[in-house]
Amino acid sequence: MFAQEGAAVVPAARREERLAALVDELRDKGAEAAYVVADVTSAEDAAGMVASAAGRYGRPDAAFNSAGTGGDRTPLHEMSDEVYDTLMDTNARGAFNRLRAEIAAMLKHGGAIVDNSSVGGLVAIPTAAPYVASKHAVVGLTRAAADEYARHGIRVDAVAPGTTRSEITDDWFARNPGLETWSTP
Repeated sequence: MFAQEGAAVVPAARREERLAALVDELRDKGAEAAYVVADVTSAEDAAGMVASAAGRYGRPDAAFNSAGTGGDRTPLHEMSDEVYDTLMDTNARGAFNRLRAEIAAMLKHGGAIVDNSSVGGLVAIPTAAPYVASKHAVVGLTRAAADEYARHGIRVDAVAPGTTRSEITDDWFARNPGLETWSTP
């Protein structure tokens, strides 16, 4: 959508093959696009994403933060530390790392940041406690950043979609057969 509106776009993710294919598709449609391979759980990678985009196209005017993971539907009392750590590192720490880098780059000129949370960041979802906690953290970080940086001309918002057909939900439904009725077309 950003590219359709004429913006130069710089998607970032861990999987270079998918990024390269997306950027090729955007360029084939006449868009200005480049990509950055990065892991949002790394503060250095998050800062590098912003620096790379700024170095190539100048100041960042907008950012959409959508990196995240969904975990599994293990009951809380059976959930492993590894699942909890992965969810919190990717969803909460990832949002924190991106916000720090983006806000620092926008302080002089302002801009807009949208964090992708989840309906799970607003209400509870059974057997998903760490996911819910991580998405509540995204909402909290977004609200705090919005309040703190509004006077600098930086607007920070979050969206909280419900079940959306994505790699995360496809994987979850594959591991939890019979629950497909939760999804929406």
